[in-house]
Amino acid sequence: MKVEIWSEVTCPWCGLGSHRLERAVERFEHGEHVEVVHRSFPLGSGFPEGSTFTVRDALQSRYGMGSDQAEASTRRIEALAENEGLSPYRVLDNTVGNTDLAHEFLAHASAEGKNRAAWEAIFRTYFGRAEPVFSLEDLLKLAGELSLDRERTRRALAERRFRQQVLDDARQAQRLGASGAPFIVADGRYGVAGAQDSDSLLQLLPKAWDENHLVALAPACGSDGCAVPSATS
Repeated sequence: MKVEIWSEVTCPWCGLGSHRLERAVERFEHGEHVEVVHRSFPLGSGFPEGSTFTVRDALQSRYGMGSDQAEASTRRIEALAENEGLSPYRVLDNTVGNTDLAHEFLAHASAEGKNRAAWEAIFRTYFGRAEPVFSLEDLLKLAGELSLDRERTRRALAERRFRQQVLDDARQAQRLGASGAPFIVADGRYGVAGAQDSDSLLQLLPKAWDENHLVALAPACGSDGCAVPSATS
């Protein structure tokens, strides 16, 4: 069974959702027969290329969040991540920017057979180390960590070879019903929107194994920002 997950690189729910999916697949009785494929759902195209902004500034300017609201929202996500073994997981004390090139890098890495490794590395770099993943040099550093050929990677990104593939990934997710990220589809027919927890995914995977479809909602990031979890999330 193939499980596809569409994500934005800088979406905190996406990094957490990816981790939760991996844990659920590990615990699933047919987990050895599950192929997890990561796909792009860019939400950062509205930022100017070549510039980065603090998360605090972005939340205030794009979504009208005050300092206290931004603090409460992002620290809650950080706490959820820590409770699930993702520590450090830095959301508020980070930067954001245009992620188009990062998604093209991930598509290139996927073409080189490193889909899961590349997505894990970029989430680890961005949320775990709070390092930027926006510029060509940022991504060439990641290429080295993944043992990707540096010059081949440079040419692929400079020529924007994977721009169309990234756009196609996002359009495919939208055709399947996605309005934000993360978005998970199992076996091409079983859709889950948002960062479901691992226990919920573990209950849903067997149904995806046997049934036709299900749509469920959980916290996610969309064009209007990231949903703030309730105390019971």
